[in-house]
Amino acid sequence: MSAATGRALAAVMERVAVTAAEVGPRFPLYADPADGRWTTTGRGSWTGGFWAGLLWLRARYTGAEPDRRAAAACTARLEPWAGADTATRGLIFWYGTAAAGDDAEAAALRARAARACLSACDPELGLLPWGDALGGPRLLARVDAVPGTVPLLAGAGPGGAAAAAAHLHRHLDLCLGRPGDAAPWFRPALGFETATGRWQPCEDPPPGWSRGQAWLLLAVADALLRPAVPAGDFTRLTEAAALLITRGGVLTGRPVPPADTGRPDGPLDTSAAAITAVALLKLARTPGPRAEQYALRAEEILDRLTRSHFTGDDGVRPPGMLLDGCYDAAKRLAVRHELVWGDFFLALALSALHGLADITRV
Repeated sequence: MSAATGRALAAVMERVAVTAAEVGPRFPLYADPADGRWTTTGRGSWTGGFWAGLLWLRARYTGAEPDRRAAAACTARLEPWAGADTATRGLIFWYGTAAAGDDAEAAALRARAARACLSACDPELGLLPWGDALGGPRLLARVDAVPGTVPLLAGAGPGGAAAAAAHLHRHLDLCLGRPGDAAPWFRPALGFETATGRWQPCEDPPPGWSRGQAWLLLAVADALLRPAVPAGDFTRLTEAAALLITRGGVLTGRPVPPADTGRPDGPLDTSAAAITAVALLKLARTPGPRAEQYALRAEEILDRLTRSHFTGDDGVRPPGMLLDGCYDAAKRLAVRHELVWGDFFLALALSALHGLADITRV
């Protein structure tokens, strides 16, 4: 790998150390682009696993025992979420533990969360409902309920693999339009109406939510890397990946997409780009004629992120910040900020390129 990506990885890992010193036992959420100061949460919310994951990646990078202990302690603080009614447990517990390697306590927490998610799956709806732990209606199908949840459920034994496949395929049914549909080709969130027994698209997030498209592509890539999950439907998953890549302009559009593709002049979302880069690196490890193209595009995206949206040592802001992430464009919340999950996926991709993480297992 290039010296530039090595320098970027070093800067990201140093940024993790600076962040850890600033936030203490709290969880970073997003940082101000002007000075790098973090807005934090006490319990981590749906993003807590990404901070734990960053600490595990730093522990791998440094090989230092104090860094390993810091990662383990952060992961332990995620425990209250194991029994929470939220499909974002996939994001919390998969990404918060997958980079922990053979750490027994992280593995035990992941297994507990997987069993809880399996128990909460609704066989009639064919998925793990969004849940009400974060507020709002419980019976939602959202694309951000799929990444992390697929490998998490897949680790819960034969029943878990079947539930992971059902969860993913149900979301593909609901979220991806079919040729000739009058509706948008991508529907990131749908609510279930018990009175009619039908799913109806939600207005928020909008159909052009680029991070939603990246989330679903990541989930499909993870399923393709786990033979038990496709349940004999490898073709369907490869077609879904092709649809997301083609209709989403993943290979031909801007390396860093707008947060809402329906508003091309609006804020960008570097976190969507970082998630996409990881998904492409995963897809490059699956059988198919475009593997090399996926890998090259992933590296192109990473190059753009680290050259054009990355802080250097300017004396004003900490180096290693991935800027221009958009938390919520509609609410104008943190629209040009450093986001903890953007940092995580950038760090994961760079770690994979440098042999520090197995992209097929994290």
